[in-house]
Amino acid sequence: MVNLDQYSEIKFSLDERNVSLVAVSKFKEIADIAALYEAGQVDFGENYVQELVNKQAALPSDIRWHFIGHLQRNKVKYIAPFVTLIHGVDRYDLLQEINKQAQKNNRKISCLLQIHIAAEDTKFGMDEKEAVECLAFYTANKHNFNHVAITGLMGMATFTDDEEQVRSEFRKLKSLFDIFKSSYFLGDENFKTLSMGMTDDYQIAIEEGSTMVRIGRALFGAR
Repeated sequence: MVNLDQYSEIKFSLDERNVSLVAVSKFKEIADIAALYEAGQVDFGENYVQELVNKQAALPSDIRWHFIGHLQRNKVKYIAPFVTLIHGVDRYDLLQEINKQAQKNNRKISCLLQIHIAAEDTKFGMDEKEAVECLAFYTANKHNFNHVAITGLMGMATFTDDEEQVRSEFRKLKSLFDIFKSSYFLGDENFKTLSMGMTDDYQIAIEEGSTMVRIGRALFGAR
């Protein structure tokens, strides 16, 4: 069940701080997503390709869909016609495939590089060295990437009650964002998104520089 009062409070707070809200709608009913859409929410995030494709077909066409899960190369073609932002680009060959499928659909798809900042090995993402290598290839071959745009970074902190650990992980990601912004994306106004923070830690993430948060449970309730 959607908590519209909670949504209004969170959205007002985020708008005041110029932070974008992606409502994480995985496993949620069409009716619940529609209710949040009617309340004014237009950015929704999904983790699974087939679920996203089904929901996109059933809901209003002006919804901005974010893919926030781990994306396999062979699934890119299914979301390329409509996806607004892909948060989890964690390898160079995935970026190449997104470009290929975006070209087929005559689109330019925005992407975030996913950086591994957590202590947990189960979370996906590139380490700093891999990200630098990816960006070096990307910038050297930019003429081959006319249908993708790297517009920022994404990361997930460790699931822990240790607030200082979470804060330090977000701080590390913000530092990388600033380094990449001043080197690979100097003067690029599109490189502006730092997607970090979820229901349990988004307040800390915002304090550490997040410009986009991904919230599900606080809006839709527990699964």
